[in-house]
Amino acid sequence: MLNLRDIKSNVSLAPYTTYKIGGKADYFFTARNKTDLIFAIKEAKTRQISIFILGTGANILVGDKGFRGLVIHNKTENIKFDINFLIAESGAVVSDLIDACVEKGLSGLEHFAGIPSSVGGAIRQNLHFLSPDRRSTIFIESVVKEGLVLEKGKEMRVGKEYFRFGYDDSILHHDKDVFVLEITFELEKRDRNLIKNQIEENLKWRNEKQPQLWEFPSCGSVFKKIEGIGAGRLIDKCGLKGKQIGGACVSEKHANYIVNMGKATAENVRDLINIVQKTVLEQTGFKLEPEIDFIGEF
Repeated sequence: MLNLRDIKSNVSLAPYTTYKIGGKADYFFTARNKTDLIFAIKEAKTRQISIFILGTGANILVGDKGFRGLVIHNKTENIKFDINFLIAESGAVVSDLIDACVEKGLSGLEHFAGIPSSVGGAIRQNLHFLSPDRRSTIFIESVVKEGLVLEKGKEMRVGKEYFRFGYDDSILHHDKDVFVLEITFELEKRDRNLIKNQIEENLKWRNEKQPQLWEFPSCGSVFKKIEGIGAGRLIDKCGLKGKQIGGACVSEKHANYIVNMGKATAENVRDLINIVQKTVLEQTGFKLEPEIDFIGEF
């Protein structure tokens, strides 16, 4: 057994994901501060046990057979302000940061309103959303100043360039010995009402265009964007909206979402992903690449 206080065994991961899908983790530990997080990572590394850092549980599909190793539920949520800088631990939830920024009249994070993500997850995926005019994309890297990471067991203060941000990409996809502990965001003073208006506009757009979690559980967009075309439009063009396997269904509202209609399994979702990829490739010649992470055993 790992030397971690309050560690649990054989914990179902489904309730901790936005998909509400997934088997059990061998070990489950909640890190409530950076000391907990660092110790848990080092303990698992020492014992050569696989690790998965769980934030809000979005943008992932956990296999039906669960995760062989230690899942660390990152609840390191402390934040603090220093003039126009926001320093947030990696387990902090982006929506909570947005609320805190509104109170301070600080702008930059409101563009990501309505997206379920922790700070760590936002950095991993280079969280993004459409600009206010809906003509371009705003990435979270645009407001990142620096970070505190654990690399090969050592704490390091790093600049933005360290993260090697790309579209749905960062160093965290490529180096399994790097863990985000804390991020410093550089924000701008702005009228609170203008910030609130932008939040409302973004939430309205998302509610109109995308299936919401209160409607059907999902992991968000399944496939990476194809520049100038859009994955969802390709899937829709192939007549796949409403295509269903078991409890998994291509959303009628937005074709790049595969939603859980009730009791969907990871196998259902994987099978539907395969069918969508095969059909789109055959009918359009475009190869869809998943943007979500597949966690554990399927």
